[in-house]
Amino acid sequence: FPATSLYVGDLDVSVQDAQLFDVFAQIGGVVSVRVCRDVTSRKSLGYAYVNYNTPADAARALEMLNFTPINGRPIRIMYSNRDPSLRKSGTANIFIKNLDKSIDNKALYDTFCVFGNILSCKVATDPAGESKGYGFVQYERDEAAHAAIEKLNGMLMNDKKVYVGPFVRKQERDNSPGNVKFNNVYVKNLAETTTEDDLKEIFGKFGAITSVVVMRDGDGRSKCFGFVNFESPDEAALAVQDLNGKKFSDKEWYVGRAQKKSEREMELKEKFEKNLQEAADKYQNTNLYLKNLDDTVDDEKLRELFAEFGTITSCKVCLNSQLLIYT
Repeated sequence: FPATSLYVGDLDVSVQDAQLFDVFAQIGGVVSVRVCRDVTSRKSLGYAYVNYNTPADAARALEMLNFTPINGRPIRIMYSNRDPSLRKSGTANIFIKNLDKSIDNKALYDTFCVFGNILSCKVATDPAGESKGYGFVQYERDEAAHAAIEKLNGMLMNDKKVYVGPFVRKQERDNSPGNVKFNNVYVKNLAETTTEDDLKEIFGKFGAITSVVVMRDGDGRSKCFGFVNFESPDEAALAVQDLNGKKFSDKEWYVGRAQKKSEREMELKEKFEKNLQEAADKYQNTNLYLKNLDDTVDDEKLRELFAEFGTITSCKVCLNSQLLIYT
């Protein structure tokens, strides 16, 4: 990227070119300033480009002006990178989730900058500017990203344990095995007193909800499970990631994708077959198969017959008179 060109993001829509020029010209010689606007409406798109005469001035502006409020909104500065393949590659890019809502771009930057030069740092926000509880940091070098993941994953930030891991591109997430988009979330192990309003309050922090229901019996008593439907699949997935396993009213919730009966049956079948294959691999060459057993032979009798040859880890007479013995 050009060492004299800066990208300025998170601009308030009221910021004009001249105002931005005045701010950045305090640092050094500015060649040009351009607030990017919609072609038709001419409304600001919320970002701009500032070009300096020298790399030294650009570096100084990045250091001194990053997160400076302009018209009441902190700006976010990074070196301009016009190569979309590099921006989207995910190289040296990490993902942070379970952030406290008070953590903003500057706090995230201050925490992660000790590991290396940061090209981009952003906390995801909703239209109202409130944190969504996750963010991204892209470093100049892979080594810095690896060090940040190793040192910061699982640490407490404002009394919340954060997850720090490699960024995975959306296309790769979408194409990963078993990855399915979903809007409907299933939650179980609820307290009997938990209501729809309680679920709305807890799940509503992750995005817009279209419907909520706590399942009840004929007498109106809670069955201790329910469903929450989101407008956005991404927000549904984030709710599952954040809430699964957390305790509410001394109950540890299970929160996951709501599945159809056929999907649940298929998943159980796949897990069963996987376990069988793992067992077969583990006990390869130690697994005996017997057939033509007399109907009077049971598990205990067979164990007695084979015990003298070694330790038996599993012994079972099947209903069709076939037997597997693991030694």
